[in-house]
Amino acid sequence: MDQTFMKEKNILPLVLSMSLPMVLSMAVNSLYNIIDSYFVAKLSENAMTALALVYPVQNLISAIAIGFGIGINACIALYLGAGDSARANSAATLGTLLSFLHGVLLGVLCIMGMPLFLKGFSSDTETTAMVLCYANRAFLFSPVIHLGLSFEKFFQAMGKMKISMFSMMCGCVANILLDPLMIFGTGFIPAMGIAGAAYATGIGQCITLFLYILFYVRCPMPVTIGRRYVAPDRPVLKKLYSVGISATLSLALPSLLISALNGLLAAFSEKYVLVLGVYYKLQTFIYLTANGIIQGIRPLMGYNFGAKEYGRVKKIFRTALAMNIGIMLFGTVLSWTVPAQLIGLFTDNAQTVETGVTALHIISLGFVVSAVTITCSGALEGLGKAYPPLFISLLRYVAVILPAAYFFSRFAGADGVWYAFCFTEFAAAGFAAFIYRREAG
Repeated sequence: MDQTFMKEKNILPLVLSMSLPMVLSMAVNSLYNIIDSYFVAKLSENAMTALALVYPVQNLISAIAIGFGIGINACIALYLGAGDSARANSAATLGTLLSFLHGVLLGVLCIMGMPLFLKGFSSDTETTAMVLCYANRAFLFSPVIHLGLSFEKFFQAMGKMKISMFSMMCGCVANILLDPLMIFGTGFIPAMGIAGAAYATGIGQCITLFLYILFYVRCPMPVTIGRRYVAPDRPVLKKLYSVGISATLSLALPSLLISALNGLLAAFSEKYVLVLGVYYKLQTFIYLTANGIIQGIRPLMGYNFGAKEYGRVKKIFRTALAMNIGIMLFGTVLSWTVPAQLIGLFTDNAQTVETGVTALHIISLGFVVSAVTITCSGALEGLGKAYPPLFISLLRYVAVILPAAYFFSRFAGADGVWYAFCFTEFAAAGFAAFIYRREAG
């Protein structure tokens, strides 16, 4: 199949055609996360706190799946651009197999390690019971998550964004429909509480994976997954893991950050832990939309870089940056015009809403400038650069924000943590722009 449209089509229509399906699917996925939390919040504030405590571990599982998927995406796109179909097939086959093995291992480890993880964050027996009830069910679907995300990146690398969009949206819509039915019960479906939320999520993920496999079997593809490509190929494995591990660490760092901030905020009050969890649910809607742009340009950057179309690489980057700035500006406007309504989706406690509004106002001051960081990191991953995106993420999620959060909280209390977010975005944007200029010219 002809993939040359990636280096021949006009830049803006090309970026839009690749990105908008991903933006739409990311928006639906974000909507699902918000609706999921909305229904769980109807059970109790403890149930919502339980989701906030599980979130970092869930994010870690997703980060490893997505990170390795980015490695698969980068390899396939680069090899296709260079005309090396054999190694593109090898990258797809080995990547899918290894993703499944990663999912099995992570599911077992997270179920076994969750009780120990909880000891540092909550002593409330009801909250702890809810966390374990949700986690023990949600983590069973870890292999499905990993396989689904490997297929997602597989299709995206070939420019099959509509397949990826359709499959993801079907899973998300199923989640949205099943959430109230399985949480509160109806007809022959018993009320399962927070366990129902976990099952609804898992069923949606299974639907997405089934559709990916169906499309792969029924539609002609320029890249093949087959038994004859299982034999280890050292250059392919090195590229898969160098890009994949770097991307995984970059994506996993927010989980470590949230855990550290939860510990810092819990010293003030558990309501701040809840507010942080609510904020991450809300910011997912904005940042995952921007991530849809990044998912769209990664294969374009990789394919054109492999084909030595360096001028197009620069134009694709500039187009994506402008689009992400627009998205983050929209997020800032929402955070200042309807913050109480957004926080109120997850709690009716007036004091918690007031605290959340303050947090959203402060943190959102760094949204627009964060577009630089997001775009530079995603573009570098698309070019197959393993370590520069990791350095950017280490600065953004560890080196600056953790010391800043501790220092600012000594003077401004829990609000100091919110100021640390804003401060960090400005520092990270400057560093990311410098790294991108050095690595990509």
